[in-house]
Amino acid sequence: MDSREQIRGRIIEAAAKRLQHYGYGKTCMAEIAADCDMSPGNLYRYFANKLDICECLIRRGVEERLEKLRQIVRQPGLGAAERLEEYFYREMVETYRKFEKFPTLLEQTTRAIMSHRPLLMNEFLAASRALIAEILAMGNASGEFAVEDVVVSAEMMQAATMKFRYPQLHSGADIADLEREVRGVARMLIRGLRHKAA
Repeated sequence: MDSREQIRGRIIEAAAKRLQHYGYGKTCMAEIAADCDMSPGNLYRYFANKLDICECLIRRGVEERLEKLRQIVRQPGLGAAERLEEYFYREMVETYRKFEKFPTLLEQTTRAIMSHRPLLMNEFLAASRALIAEILAMGNASGEFAVEDVVVSAEMMQAATMKFRYPQLHSGADIADLEREVRGVARMLIRGLRHKAA
């Protein structure tokens, strides 16, 4: 017999496929239940509503992305400047690839979450900001940077790179254009950090 978490995982997978194909507005709990070979009543034992399923789906995706970003932050042999540029680049690439692969799923589901659970997005932004602050602190420790307040600086850097984090802001740009832009912005920010250190 499957555990509760395994059943929840199956429900999330089935919902992801349906949301990807039909979008948030045209997906209902009864259809997700049918895809899982269970009754709607049984489905409600695991999730109170469609938004709860979407929250779990988005949390899982964000956690996967954060784990990839943590690996960059903690990768040995890189200086803080290299780490910071790679961080912003990787964040953009992950966003672009996810949106390219699942445009309906991301756009409609993210919009629903942002409308009904805005604090969730703040939570994800805070986790990303903490990783940027960690890189800035490494740069301070190595003498590459001289950042007075790594938390505030991380917040400002996150604001400066917002375009690359939200696919709705990509404005139809292709990956090459976005790569040029994100690396250019990252290098400009890094020059400012180095200038302060000098």
